[in-house]
Amino acid sequence: MSDKRIQPLPELLCPAGSPEALDAAIEGGADAVYLGGTAFNARMNAHNFGGDALRSAVLRAHSYGVKVYLTLNTLVGDREIPAALAAAEEAANAGVDALIVADLGIASAIHRTFPNLELHASTQASSHNSFSAEKLKELGFSRIVIARETPAADLFESVKNSPLEVEMFIHGALCVSHSGQCLFSSLVGGRSGNRGECAQPCRLPFACKKGGNAYPLSLKDLSLAAHVPALIESGVASLKIEGRMKAPEYVRDTARIWRRLLDERRAATPDEMRELASIFSRGGFTDGYYKEKIDGKMLGIRSDDDKSASRTLTPFGGITRKIPLDFAVRMKENEPIALTVSDKNRSVCVEGDIPQVALTAPLSEEHLERNLSKLGGTPYAIGSFAVEMDDGLMLPVSRLNDLRRRAIAEWECNLTPKTIEKTPYVIQKSNNVSKKTRSARFYSPEQITPLARAFFEHIYLPLGKETPETDGIILPPVIFERDLKVVQQMLLDAAQRGVRYALVGNLGHIDIVKQAGLVPVGDFRFNVTNCETVCALEDMGIDSVILSPELTLPQARDVWGDTSLIVYGRIPLMTVEKCVIKEIANCDTCAQNAAVLTDRRGVSFPVLREWEHRNVIYNSLPTSMSDRQDQLTKAGITNQHFIFSTETPDEVDKVIHLWKKGAALPYAVRRI
Repeated sequence: MSDKRIQPLPELLCPAGSPEALDAAIEGGADAVYLGGTAFNARMNAHNFGGDALRSAVLRAHSYGVKVYLTLNTLVGDREIPAALAAAEEAANAGVDALIVADLGIASAIHRTFPNLELHASTQASSHNSFSAEKLKELGFSRIVIARETPAADLFESVKNSPLEVEMFIHGALCVSHSGQCLFSSLVGGRSGNRGECAQPCRLPFACKKGGNAYPLSLKDLSLAAHVPALIESGVASLKIEGRMKAPEYVRDTARIWRRLLDERRAATPDEMRELASIFSRGGFTDGYYKEKIDGKMLGIRSDDDKSASRTLTPFGGITRKIPLDFAVRMKENEPIALTVSDKNRSVCVEGDIPQVALTAPLSEEHLERNLSKLGGTPYAIGSFAVEMDDGLMLPVSRLNDLRRRAIAEWECNLTPKTIEKTPYVIQKSNNVSKKTRSARFYSPEQITPLARAFFEHIYLPLGKETPETDGIILPPVIFERDLKVVQQMLLDAAQRGVRYALVGNLGHIDIVKQAGLVPVGDFRFNVTNCETVCALEDMGIDSVILSPELTLPQARDVWGDTSLIVYGRIPLMTVEKCVIKEIANCDTCAQNAAVLTDRRGVSFPVLREWEHRNVIYNSLPTSMSDRQDQLTKAGITNQHFIFSTETPDEVDKVIHLWKKGAALPYAVRRI
């Protein structure tokens, strides 16, 4: 018989997009739920919780032993920081067990202001490896939500090496873009996914080659139900079901199946997989990222058959499960009656009136138990009932009812939050100032013309493509655990060739750049929208920061520090682990970097190959402020960054000539 220690079960974390969904998660067997407040959460169209509703939700969940995590996981502007801190305080006072946060600056501000409030790093924070966990720990986080694209081997390695708990998505909708790296809805449709308003352009049809997939960005839903034993063995702390926009029936039934699989420590059967699909799916499920089978079989849309199957779900009628509580009553002559309520973790005791000597009908043990056990509409049921009493005593039924009500109230009082520790908030603002300089990134060395070398003070090329005339490299936006050693060696090689700077867009990249002797520069992928984030990155060794392309000029003006802004170029809209080029064209096109994604309006978005066959989808229109440089000056944008992606050398020179003249480009452009 093996004496191998049994790995503790991970937490089952379920969505609660409404009060009904909260009850459904409890009914289904959730260990914890995540829900949104009325602001700063990434599902602003869900039925979110605030004020009394939030306090009631927390109390209800805690009554059942279920933890509550509140999502405060959108980007925050400088002028919104007080409101974000107020939302964090409201959540803390309501008794939530943790906040799920994406904005690094807001996390830093919350941690300073409410130092004992637990923070979980949202998947929007783009954590791909244990190096990012090290940095998130410095900001006060206790848990990371690892990227959904993480393969099994990297998951095991990250959990082993991470100084923080690791949470992962195991069921539900998949974004095709790496979380926190999608600007498609924002820059094209004006609805920011980083602000909780994603319009889901990835679910729409696009043009494709004959026989190709018309929905090359629409992934099937994720389900790792076939891998439950391995997930338990990995040591991951929490397994998360996606679905804050889903109906209560989805939450209840999906949670119920996952609860059973975890408790029985087994993989789902084929019948259970079919049952999960009938609850909700897009033509079935995918585990392609986890198994590293990243191909066209991952794609799927919601068919009429899928919708019909979901409509047959049994309507959710409310919570039926009860929490067992042990009651013990002591009824002795000449002393107040005492009722103790307990479970395996804690107990409370309340006293009532002194019982009277019975003249005609003394209370029996059965009568006492029958009256004190009337728990009615509460979430509780009697576990065990112990009685210690003298004979010949009585109390009015009304006094017994009062004793029971006060005992339950005292029990629930211990479920309500304690006073949260708070220190005065002092905004962090960088003492650094923006340089007056121009920098540019190029997709390939062939684009760098003599004019470009003379015009830009700093020139960046992707890691591995650097040339003697470039002083900077661009790190891959995603570096899994397995890639770290290879990237570290490439950085050392680049430094030996004279490269000085590295554009980094992830916390997990900072230290490996510094260890190679390079100066880390914060890329736009950090989604910097406030002064707090600038300071947090500076404290970690970032030299200067490219601000988020989602900012307006007035917003960018308000962000203090050594910051720059993208003033020209096609901005990357999505970083995609799956090869989109293969779906819309062919592998030869991938090698030639000639693919475009064309939407139903005929608008084309270039798609370029990235690190390890990864794809980046670029905006159809380049941003350009060549004829509005006076506006940049008024906003204090003196450090200017250019992106060259699909341009030919002649087009690069044309952009520079027009910039020098302050003239407009002769085609449609996007403005800041």
